[in-house]
Amino acid sequence: MSTREEQYFKDTDVQNRFDFKKEQRAAFIAEKGLNEETVRVISADKDEPEWMLERRLRALRMFQKMPMPTGWPGQPDLSEVDVNAIVPYIRPDVDVRGGVKDWMDLPEDIRDTFDKLGIPEAERNALSGVGAQYESEIVYQNMQEEWERQGVVFCDMDKAVRDHPELVEEYFMTKCVPPSDNKFAALHGAIWSGGSFVYVPEGITVEMPIQAYFRMNSAGMGQFEHTLIVAEEGSEVHYIEGCSAPKYSVFNLHSGCVEVFVKEDAHVQYSTVQNWSKNTYNLNTKRAIVDAGGRMEWISGSMGSKTTMLYPATILNGRGASDNHITIAFASEGQNIDTGAKVYHNAPHTKSTIVSKSISRGGGRTNYRGLVRIAHGAKGSSCAVECDALMFDNESLSDTMPHIEIHESEVDVAHEATVGKIGDDDIFYLQSRGLSDDEAKQLIVSGFIEPITKELPIEYAVELNRLVELEMEGSLG
Repeated sequence: MSTREEQYFKDTDVQNRFDFKKEQRAAFIAEKGLNEETVRVISADKDEPEWMLERRLRALRMFQKMPMPTGWPGQPDLSEVDVNAIVPYIRPDVDVRGGVKDWMDLPEDIRDTFDKLGIPEAERNALSGVGAQYESEIVYQNMQEEWERQGVVFCDMDKAVRDHPELVEEYFMTKCVPPSDNKFAALHGAIWSGGSFVYVPEGITVEMPIQAYFRMNSAGMGQFEHTLIVAEEGSEVHYIEGCSAPKYSVFNLHSGCVEVFVKEDAHVQYSTVQNWSKNTYNLNTKRAIVDAGGRMEWISGSMGSKTTMLYPATILNGRGASDNHITIAFASEGQNIDTGAKVYHNAPHTKSTIVSKSISRGGGRTNYRGLVRIAHGAKGSSCAVECDALMFDNESLSDTMPHIEIHESEVDVAHEATVGKIGDDDIFYLQSRGLSDDEAKQLIVSGFIEPITKELPIEYAVELNRLVELEMEGSLG
């Protein structure tokens, strides 16, 4: 362990960073349930233009007509998810609409929440911009002046609707994730709130990551943030998303949406480390559209939640476009983490790689559910899929459910999957080198997830390793 990592562990109790709650304080709380009046109230409270209200109402009508997803092999149980039982919108008691730019202007209890999560420290040390969402609204947003001078926009979605309506009207839930895509996309389109808007002009490389952090503090609420990223031709940006919530006895719902537009020869990396509490249903839709020569990367760590259904998708529309997915899922007792990736090769000489790592213990269930489709005419394209599962006991489950469609003969496609328990021989070898049984198992797991941790800035990589260790406590020995 490096000196920097040792200092991070010394200064940071990761478990205490997430496992706390604050007394609810809000300027406005919507009524439970979902109907047209609820949608109108949310839109009016945000003082939105008429075109956004109309989009919300169209999405609501779609949601009301769509059935819950059923019939998937091994699909997680969603019977507890009752939209009428959740509070869809809570505006925290922050006076400045769209987030404050001076950290000290936040109310003390909200500031203390994000201090515990390390947001100000991360902003000072490793980020070019940071946004913090509390309940349904962004409460703090800041961007280093260096990038603002170059035309980079990083603001909350409500501010984007007001200040950049031409861009939001063009891209928001139109070309990438329309409300008709699935029931939870329609739900999101009706009651979305908060989230981030990132616009990177042509030829600009944002050299330090941008981070947004989403915190649900209240019991029985839903969070529906929207993230929209537009990277113009030849630009580059790395966006990091963190998520957490305290544990309550009633369920919470997280149904966010991410839309990424990677223009010609641009590069976007989207990294997520989510640690939702184990009463949260995490039902997200994430998708990117990539033009010629563009590159999209999804780096994802799914540690928390009761149930997760998340399958980031990339549509490779331009010649030579590429996509890379690296995901890790960890399920312990009572968790069903159903994750995967989707890639659509729609142009010649496109390339994709998918690396999926899953760990299950204590009766938890992980599942890789993937789709790769190579369209007719996408000659010279290639795809490699690798799914590895590691189980601690005989009660845990792990499945791999790939779906591959190939409509072109001149392509190269490979898929491999391995499922196994931690090997006694490996543990014995490490013990012979002086490690305890617990240390040996933790070292094996750290090596197993190394493909994702090496892609993250060190603060996030160390945090992910620590979260895995906390999940493993009680399972070793």
